[in-house]
Amino acid sequence: MKLSLLVLGVCLSLATPAAAQIYSWRDMDGKLVLSDEPRSGAAAMTTYAVPGAATVRATKPLTIKTSRFDDTIRVHAGKHGVSADLVRAVIQVESAFNPIAVSPKGAMGLMQLMPATAVEYGVGNPFEPEENISGGVAYLRHLLDRYDQKIELALAAYNAGPGNVEKYGDVPPFRETQNYVRKITESAPAAPPNTIYRWMELVNGRPVARYSNKPPASGAYDIVGRR
Repeated sequence: MKLSLLVLGVCLSLATPAAAQIYSWRDMDGKLVLSDEPRSGAAAMTTYAVPGAATVRATKPLTIKTSRFDDTIRVHAGKHGVSADLVRAVIQVESAFNPIAVSPKGAMGLMQLMPATAVEYGVGNPFEPEENISGGVAYLRHLLDRYDQKIELALAAYNAGPGNVEKYGDVPPFRETQNYVRKITESAPAAPPNTIYRWMELVNGRPVARYSNKPPASGAYDIVGRR
């Protein structure tokens, strides 16, 4: 036993002097996270100096994962002027990219559309990924416009319904909804780009180009820029 301790002491004394900080904290689900980068914000966190850290493997915080649906996400996010990263974050939290997911409340597919929402946005088969993403992104665009591009309110309405956002005038005081909004906003851009839309209208029988930072209520349009 003494010999083992002596060998261990010698090894430590000869270890490479390089050191790094390892940070740890509990996430919103109570799981322990280890990272070689500090957590943003002022939340409780513990840090350790690790000798010879080149041989230590640290786990980085969870990031938005890519998936086989990325091309579809980019197409529909671009069509509606919504951040593709925001859409990915919503899908990750809603269904973990499971296209046949069904919630206890009846929400379906990748973006967990409720039956009434699926019907409203023309989604015939909510378990078909492209249809689901198309309807989900269109609904998210509607909520962003409704709440003046305030992502937190749009996400709260997506999770808890617009009625609850209207009732409280803010993110509702529901733990599930507050955690939902926090998870997504921590892993997605703070705001979508300000998209410029163009479409044609008939004025006195002549086609006239219209431009706006909001898409028309109906009909075809083009995205001509972002700023």
